[in-house]
Amino acid sequence: MDEAPGSGLRGFLRRLASSKAEMEAEELRKDTGAEGATPIAACAERRRAHVAGTLRTVTLRPRGGAPALEAELYDGSDVVNLVWLGRRRIAGIEPGRRLSAEGLVSVQDGRKVIFNPRYELRGST
Repeated sequence: MDEAPGSGLRGFLRRLASSKAEMEAEELRKDTGAEGATPIAACAERRRAHVAGTLRTVTLRPRGGAPALEAELYDGSDVVNLVWLGRRRIAGIEPGRRLSAEGLVSVQDGRKVIFNPRYELRGST
């Protein structure tokens, strides 16, 4: 009799030994997969990607003298920074909000970044 992964005594013991952060990351990865998004860890530089996850932080940082709204999107596998140039605020873009985004992935200072992504707000966590 085969059991589904994560069920039974073995799954219970694994969940018991996992930290809260590990369990949240696993749940985010499942949600991302269900939305058909690419895991952020698998996103390659100079490639378009459709990602989904939860916003961890949202900050206003000037870039070249112009305002830029930056949001850190986490999907359980990695983080990508979403940057909207020329924006000080976007309604609904706030920490804890789930969203999906699409755009060209670049790497700056060793971090993945998508500038001016197309996005769709999801329910909050």
